[in-house]
Amino acid sequence: MKILLLGAAGQVAEMVRENLLEETNDDLVLFARNGSQRIKNVNTARETVVDGDFEDTTALEKALADVDAVYLNDMGNTKGVKTIVAAMQKADVKKFVGASILGIYDEVAGAFGEWNNRMLGGSSRYQAQKDSAQAVEESGLNYTLLRLTWLYNEAGNENYAYTVKGEPFVGAEVTRQAVARLVVDILTSTDPKYIEQSLGVYEPGTEDYAKPTFY
Repeated sequence: MKILLLGAAGQVAEMVRENLLEETNDDLVLFARNGSQRIKNVNTARETVVDGDFEDTTALEKALADVDAVYLNDMGNTKGVKTIVAAMQKADVKKFVGASILGIYDEVAGAFGEWNNRMLGGSSRYQAQKDSAQAVEESGLNYTLLRLTWLYNEAGNENYAYTVKGEPFVGAEVTRQAVARLVVDILTSTDPKYIEQSLGVYEPGTEDYAKPTFY
């Protein structure tokens, strides 16, 4: 399989890349702005770096050649997401996993929901995430959206759980390592349970937190 990582220099994408190289025989396309300078230790036998941004149709079409699945590390640029969707449709690449944020359906309730709204509500970034998710959901792709709660790093902690669209969002934090594990689990799975799903991703045990422990 050949997998395209969009935003490959991001923290979660770097962890996804590391896991895929260690655990699979998949080939990777690493797409990032100034990627040839920012992405280090490239395995030239299995990895190709493509420089570009998410609004660069030519670079995206180059990166999508012979690709089987796509991971997008950040859905905060709606124009970029729509450009990616159009390029995937043209290339007939169906499998898409995209990292979004919690609250795009106003699904975060209770004390944590109030805290989250104080931190993020009304921001332009929030609206962009909502618009990007809608564009993907209407795209006809075999998509999985990941609505991520607040992120932190903890080596070795890959514990994740998720709710589905229509259920209340629970869980105030999750590690980037756990998100990377879930992304790899989805990218390498043939299980249809992930298709056309929007998952609210959190760490088990944080369901009743009023805010992340690191705030």
